[in-house]
Amino acid sequence: MASKAGDNPDSLMALSTAFCLRNLRRTMCYQGDSNKLCLRSDVFLPSEICDKLVNTYMELVHTDSNFEPQDGFFQLFSDPQSTRLTRVQLREDFIQDKDLEAIGKQDLIELHLTYCNRLTARSLKTLTCFRQTLVSLCLFGCNRIFYKRGPPLARPEDDEEDEEESPASRQALDKSFSFQGFNRLRLLNLGGLPGEMDAEALLKPLQSLTALDLSGVQLSKTAFLTQWKERLASLVLYNVDLSEELVSIVVELGNLRHLDISRESRRAAKFKMTRKILTAIVQSLVNLVSLDISGHIMLDNCTVSQLEESHTHTQGRQPSTEPSKSSIYPFQELKRPLQFLGLYDTTLCNVTHIPAYKVTGSKNEDQVLNAIEAYTEFRPELAHRAINQLFDIARIQHCSQLLRALQLVIAALKCHKYDKSIQVTGSAALFYLTNTEYRSDQSVRLRREVIEVVLNGMEQYQEVTVQRNCCLTLCNFSIPEELEFQYSRVNMLLLKILEPARQDESIQRIAVHLCNALVCQVDNHHKEAVGKMGFVKTMLNLIQKKLQDRMCDQVMEFSWSALWNITDETPDNCQMFLNCRGMSLFLECLQEFPDKQELHRNMLGLLGNVAEVKALRPQLLTPQFINVFSNLLDSKADGIEVSYNACGVLSHIMFDGPDAWNMEDPLRDTIMDKMFEAMQSWDITSRRNINYRSFEPILRLLPQGISPVSQHWATWALYNLVSVYPSKYCPLLIKEGGICLLEKVLELETSPEQTKTMARKVMEQCENFKEDPMEVNQGQEANHGQRG
Repeated sequence: MASKAGDNPDSLMALSTAFCLRNLRRTMCYQGDSNKLCLRSDVFLPSEICDKLVNTYMELVHTDSNFEPQDGFFQLFSDPQSTRLTRVQLREDFIQDKDLEAIGKQDLIELHLTYCNRLTARSLKTLTCFRQTLVSLCLFGCNRIFYKRGPPLARPEDDEEDEEESPASRQALDKSFSFQGFNRLRLLNLGGLPGEMDAEALLKPLQSLTALDLSGVQLSKTAFLTQWKERLASLVLYNVDLSEELVSIVVELGNLRHLDISRESRRAAKFKMTRKILTAIVQSLVNLVSLDISGHIMLDNCTVSQLEESHTHTQGRQPSTEPSKSSIYPFQELKRPLQFLGLYDTTLCNVTHIPAYKVTGSKNEDQVLNAIEAYTEFRPELAHRAINQLFDIARIQHCSQLLRALQLVIAALKCHKYDKSIQVTGSAALFYLTNTEYRSDQSVRLRREVIEVVLNGMEQYQEVTVQRNCCLTLCNFSIPEELEFQYSRVNMLLLKILEPARQDESIQRIAVHLCNALVCQVDNHHKEAVGKMGFVKTMLNLIQKKLQDRMCDQVMEFSWSALWNITDETPDNCQMFLNCRGMSLFLECLQEFPDKQELHRNMLGLLGNVAEVKALRPQLLTPQFINVFSNLLDSKADGIEVSYNACGVLSHIMFDGPDAWNMEDPLRDTIMDKMFEAMQSWDITSRRNINYRSFEPILRLLPQGISPVSQHWATWALYNLVSVYPSKYCPLLIKEGGICLLEKVLELETSPEQTKTMARKVMEQCENFKEDPMEVNQGQEANHGQRG
């Protein structure tokens, strides 16, 4: 059987690493003095394992809400005698100066710090500890690392956390730091370097650089770049203001293989990319394999006209990567196709013949996916726009590279958990990429990844658009089956959405629908756990608000349906319903909405669950409630459902016998007569909007003589279900010992003859089913209702 998209399992290394990090005290650590986390004395870890531990730790911190960061984690790697770190990637505000100091004795070869805005000049001092070994350093987006703390504001106690966050502590620029001694450093990313820093002076000691990223750095002087003209292979000047002087310097760097002079947008561009400039780049940089000129205004003389193209290429317009056929004049000078060409937000991406194997742009799906892939890590502003274009492709056209698209969007959402624009567009794209059209191609593992990033978005953002997108995406999954691995978490998030007094109507409707689906067809321990989260109270609060607005909409009906589901065979949840004024709201809804059939069915189904709990039945045994249930026996709403459920409630009450009947009006016999009369009017072949997982509450009413009417209702229910849905309910009845109990009904003298007749027919139906088991494969009837 062919594997589905994204079905590759995790490696043993990945699984083992994650397990150790989730169970540090059970694997490699112990609790030291003052609850300090300490590495066991018999543990010695090589660099491959230590690097994996640190980098996976960072990933879990940012993507798994169930993972708890460990205070002092980085201190575990303070001693290079027992732990060896060589390649470390740290990101976001989670990282503090003390974390970097903890690993200061390690001989790091690569250190990538991305968006670490809590790092100060204190960490620059730590960087010098790595100067003799460091080959690759990234400080992208670590804007505050070049500032030292000024005098802190007066505060009651010296708290490092508060000091880290103090705006007053970031005023002084630290100009004392130097790259002197970083002799092995080859790759350096200073993207976002503060404008006050002198890039030329800072970089002067680095004679051996082969790759330099100065994204967003405003360069007052540019000639200093030529000091690396014999060595520099990669230069990134994204969002750096271009000038003819800078271009003339760049084309002197003859060993460049990768050049990025792109911009975020054409709107802010003053510099115009001409045919002459592009030609100079291509002719001078003969080793170029990767070029990004995205976001530039292109003059029309750069491209071959359609008329000329049609004359030159008479064999049709099949796209070609051959430089000689290029639709962009300057690229006809290339000796070979480029491996990568960035043309995002330019007119050039729309031409026919582009001499590059991978192109970013907006012309087609491939270009858009390439853009997401190329720009996600360091350019979320571009990735956001590209994901928005992917959203349109998935919504209007068809996504042909589904696995790649999903993996790229998931990666973007994980990488930029705190970027609202990415979360909005990413969650919207996921909704269309996981719908029915694409579902059959997706593996369980891939769909679980989608669920996890969706829940991350719901956790991080209370904003309406993100919440709506995430909830809608969850609706694309089989509920509760596909969400069960995150069952508690998703319920908590949905209940949190429903807490506000006046939530957005559409989100409220979707969230209540999801809550209802989540508590339908799950084990009782799941229902009990969700009940303790405040599920019952939340649903009743929604019902209360709808009553105040005098509105019976889907939210009202779904809320009662959810209560019906969550109270099924869970006495604690039934008790919560009664404690939270559930019966009062039931009466108010009946009075306010007398003609709402679906509402009545859901409410009576819920009360049937409450009536099954012996300890709670006395609270239903009041003249007011009994009269209400009695009146509903005559209801024709939703077929027989309302009448059937009302009769079920009364059957359980009657089962407690005449001694429990503590009222003179109405009389018990009067109600029993009315119940028999109602049952006589029901059609035994009625199709049902109900779904029994167990017959136990019905079966307990069979072998008894204290309430023949309860026995009759139970027998009728079984007869109807096994007749209309034999393949589903005959096996269930046999499995739960129902046949033996029906035989006892036949033996009891108190059983009405009509009840015995139905009991025999139920037994015959099950016997016939056993003799013809193929019936189970003849297409089970659809049954979309619920019984709690």
